[in-house]
Amino acid sequence: MIFGEDRAQLRTMYAEAWRKQCERLPMSPLEVQIAAVIELHPEYHADVTGGHLDRNYTPDGGQTNPFLHMGLHLGIREQVATNRPPGIARIHEALAAKLGDAHAAEHRMIDCLAEALWEAQNQNRAPDEEKYLDRLQRLTR
Repeated sequence: MIFGEDRAQLRTMYAEAWRKQCERLPMSPLEVQIAAVIELHPEYHADVTGGHLDRNYTPDGGQTNPFLHMGLHLGIREQVATNRPPGIARIHEALAAKLGDAHAAEHRMIDCLAEALWEAQNQNRAPDEEKYLDRLQRLTR
């Protein structure tokens, strides 16, 4: 896991990357990636900078967890960059062309990734890549 399993550590990494971006300080390649995703989500800037890194975001409260959402963006970007699972880069390219926006394509793909991860966790197994790719492929039609 690239961030470890500590929620506070993960969220601090987001805050630090964004602080460095805002202050135009040198960043690691991972911080550059994180800051790029944060930049695309102004609705989450207060969550990253507001000193509320320990806040709980609950679906039953109608709250989107901004750190989870941005983490899924990073996951999609990593999958596309490495073309893992095989074919995902082509799917992303086709979906971005269809929608006219790579970020919008990521948002659609995030839903499929989240569903695949939820199913895997719920069934205590590895994600079903074939099923995941099929869901993604349907987005391009």
